[in-house]
Amino acid sequence: MSSIESSAVPFASVAAATGEPYVTTPVAYDALLLAGFGGPEGQDDVIPFLRNVTRGRGIPDERLEEVAHHYRHFGGVSPINGQNRALKTALEEELTARGLDLPVYWGNRNWAPYLEDAVAAAAADGHTTLLAFATSAYSSFSSCRQYREDFARVLTETGHGDTITIDKIRPFYDHPGFVDAFQSGVREAIEGFLADGIPAGEVQVLFSTHSIPTDDAERSGPRDVDWGPGGAYAAQHEAVAAWAMDRVTRLVPAAADVSWELVYQSRSGPPSQPWLEPDVCDVIADLPSRGRKAVAVVPVGFMSDHMEVLWDLDTEAAEAAETAGLSFVRTPTPGVSPSFIAGIVDLIQERLEGRAPEERKRATGVGPSFDVCRPGCCENIRAGFKPAAAGVAP
Repeated sequence: MSSIESSAVPFASVAAATGEPYVTTPVAYDALLLAGFGGPEGQDDVIPFLRNVTRGRGIPDERLEEVAHHYRHFGGVSPINGQNRALKTALEEELTARGLDLPVYWGNRNWAPYLEDAVAAAAADGHTTLLAFATSAYSSFSSCRQYREDFARVLTETGHGDTITIDKIRPFYDHPGFVDAFQSGVREAIEGFLADGIPAGEVQVLFSTHSIPTDDAERSGPRDVDWGPGGAYAAQHEAVAAWAMDRVTRLVPAAADVSWELVYQSRSGPPSQPWLEPDVCDVIADLPSRGRKAVAVVPVGFMSDHMEVLWDLDTEAAEAAETAGLSFVRTPTPGVSPSFIAGIVDLIQERLEGRAPEERKRATGVGPSFDVCRPGCCENIRAGFKPAAAGVAP
């Protein structure tokens, strides 16, 4: 076992290797690793991509084809790679504008360019102290720990585990740069409905995020915190939604009469396995019985317009609203908005400077999340714990 692997935090920089929750020592990172989910870029890519996503689960191609039609509807092209290209460019421009010499290497978990390629490219350029930004904001196995496991796997499989370290930017769900798009979108939607003559009491706001297995949700975040039902994953989303509605109400007093709730979408597990509920389309169908005439769906769980946004919200949720006779608005995701790009670079500077927790920007009272994930954080109950970077081993 290498010296990096045998530290309290495997594959970590010296400052993060102690296992303290927050890294308050400046770290001279020499590159940024932009870690994405990945997506197909043509019809021939769809099934191989879905095999990658579901690897190890033994799902036959016939069942994968049931999901593939979402991608095939858009020519077999997921928007996610194009968005990450735009994100990479925007980050490079903002880093340069701030005088930060930090090259950006982009790699995906499930499709080209792969994380292996990005780490190999960084190594070839002589960069050994990487800071990773994973394109998922919240705490859960699929949105945090799985990325950390992939970092460890890639370092081991590429033979760079002895020479390269990877630290990870904290979950950024409540950073002002991330949540700004959601509160501004809610405000515009409510103001639009009011301008159309729909009373505030007849407007519903649904904050939507990706559903995950209930067992995974309950194990999300540090295990020594009582997060309540749904674990840190649900608590973090609830906190962001509550913040957004409070902010909008301060700016648009009539919004105090607008009801809101957190809903879930994009479930993919077997019917026998409990996943977080309620489903966004089920809630939309029920809104007329509550006296609602309009609904704003806020993709609070998504950084950009992923396939789950384009299909599950812009297509299926919009159709559910039309069937229910409701006015429908889907609000924007952060994408590459200037405030979000600036926010990401703020998060990078936190780690470059070793800022104390109380000096870090946050919009809710839940964060800021830890730089170094805690033992047992975000366990996958079906697969157990695999080696993972950027966290204390359980």
